[in-house]
Amino acid sequence: MTIDIDLPPPSKDYRLQLQGITKQYPGCLANDRAHLNIRPGEVHALLGENGAGKSTLMKIIYGVTRPDAGVIYWEGEPVEIADPAAARRLGIGMVFQHFSLFETLTVAENISLSLPKEQVRDRAALSRRISDVSSKYGMALNPDRLVHTLSIGERQRVEIVRCLLQDIKLLILDEPTSVLTPQEVDQLFATLRQLSQEGCSILFISHKLNEVRALCDNATILRAGRVSGHCVPAEETNHSIARLMVGDDTPVHAEHEKTEGGEDYLIVDNLSVKTDDPFGVNLESLSFTVKAGEILGVAGVAGNGQEELLAALSGETVVLDSPEAIRLLTQPVAAMTSGQRRKLGVGFVPEERLGRGAVPDMSLKENGLLTGYFQGLTKAGLISMPAVRKFAETVRTRFNVKAPNTETHAKCLSGGNLQKFIIGREILQNPKLLIAAHPTWGVDVGAALAIHKALIELRDRGAAILVVSEDLDELFAISDRLCALYVGKISPIKATRDTTIAEVGGWMGGDFLESSQPAPKQAVGA
Repeated sequence: MTIDIDLPPPSKDYRLQLQGITKQYPGCLANDRAHLNIRPGEVHALLGENGAGKSTLMKIIYGVTRPDAGVIYWEGEPVEIADPAAARRLGIGMVFQHFSLFETLTVAENISLSLPKEQVRDRAALSRRISDVSSKYGMALNPDRLVHTLSIGERQRVEIVRCLLQDIKLLILDEPTSVLTPQEVDQLFATLRQLSQEGCSILFISHKLNEVRALCDNATILRAGRVSGHCVPAEETNHSIARLMVGDDTPVHAEHEKTEGGEDYLIVDNLSVKTDDPFGVNLESLSFTVKAGEILGVAGVAGNGQEELLAALSGETVVLDSPEAIRLLTQPVAAMTSGQRRKLGVGFVPEERLGRGAVPDMSLKENGLLTGYFQGLTKAGLISMPAVRKFAETVRTRFNVKAPNTETHAKCLSGGNLQKFIIGREILQNPKLLIAAHPTWGVDVGAALAIHKALIELRDRGAAILVVSEDLDELFAISDRLCALYVGKISPIKATRDTTIAEVGGWMGGDFLESSQPAPKQAVGA
């Protein structure tokens, strides 16, 4: 592992070289003389905490953002990448963490939107190219399939194939495995290794250090906008890489004891919900419990009913025809609104942090009030601004939210810091039941550890916690029991110590449907 190195001179031996890249935003130096060197055929990891400057650097490479200083060399020649179209002309493609696909269009129609007109005039020829390229790289796609009928893994294939049809030389992948099953991750890595062997460079951004060590040839680590070191991931441990990311004072690992919990607190009994969303998933006779003093983890690939389940449990969807389908102890709540459930002690962390978890143009202080109003923040119908400020400041300091003050707008925070604020806002209300969706999605190792610690402490105070996540490593780390959701159906529920990642990964793909599913009464409290 190296900390400081002499930068190599511009050379055609490198596909991409960044030297002295600096980007200043108001109140934030996002990149501070950053450098990066990637060779042809190299799989290179870019690592760092939330707010370290990774996203800004990627946007600069892809032409979304212009640097204030520094030079970009492409195959030894200085270039200015004015916009994504210019990046694509060079041979740079990027697959963002959040896909940019139109669900009502076909695979071929989506791919055609990013190609030059001369390549899309003959739709039959384009469809053949899509079929040939996707099959060549083990990502077979039907060009005529509508995107809304595809799994998340298949949608990612569309994004990658769209890049491959543009004579790609550098493929940038931002958290590509966060929405995939373990089996789909294996297939993706096989594809990336094949691309690498053919000379395509790959820039891989991920917080999953096991995957980085398994796939990447080299890694560059950013901290506070600057390059803090380089390493060969296969020669390092998760701990040593994490230490370089967060510094010497931040804990990077923790073991959490499992517990059996107490009485059934949240009881879901034969819950069925039909969605009005044409691309949604109906819930079919779901039955399970969450005990006081335990964490129940719900795995699943996105689009298998998680949104519908979260809406039903939080009160966003009111189940009027089956009020007993959701109970808190003996209290039926399925027909209650979200506000009524909050009065009973229900906290909720939605999957979409900016827009649903927090209002972008509101300050942290105002966002704290949105769900914390039962915490003495109002009196006789009037808002107590001193109490609101104190509550938001307590969240900011206790959960180490990196923001100048509580007047900072939510949209100005990095994703990980906003997530810490939202989690902290709910936990500081001491809920009896906390429902959390993807609590550490896209956050760095230090922030994830802090969030996990806070969830465990809340559990140990007797709260019932349900965590919905696509990250199996996270679920195995903090859950006391585990299950999976697949096309609106729930798998068996097992103590975490009694199952494996392979078994839960199979549940995520529907393996449990091959045998008869447990009856609802058996699943309750399983």
